[in-house]
Amino acid sequence: MEALIYTLVHGADWQAAEAAGAYHGSADDRRDGFLHFSTAWQLRATAAKHRAGQAGLVLVEVEAAACGAALRWEAAAGGKRPGLFPHLYGPLPLAAVRAVVALPLNAAGRHDFPASIP
Repeated sequence: MEALIYTLVHGADWQAAEAAGAYHGSADDRRDGFLHFSTAWQLRATAAKHRAGQAGLVLVEVEAAACGAALRWEAAAGGKRPGLFPHLYGPLPLAAVRAVVALPLNAAGRHDFPASIP
């Protein structure tokens, strides 16, 4: 599986995670019982489907191996999206985070990803 995985987090929620020492997920994550992640190849589609037009997000890059056995690769709900998605069954330890970058909206209202994201 992929070495790096990604999640999109509201900036204020990430600040709270830094203060707490771990990220416990969004309301959607808590409802579903796991933290939702994407690979670099899945990230743009995930943003378009679940975070379209949302300002103030940060892109959190995570070392998948640092998540241990709590990370599982699973099909998306309903099986309508191809590929397996990384789901973390537990809080994200800050030690697993490699980078956090702002994810601004461009003039078209789409998220402007770093060049490292295909």
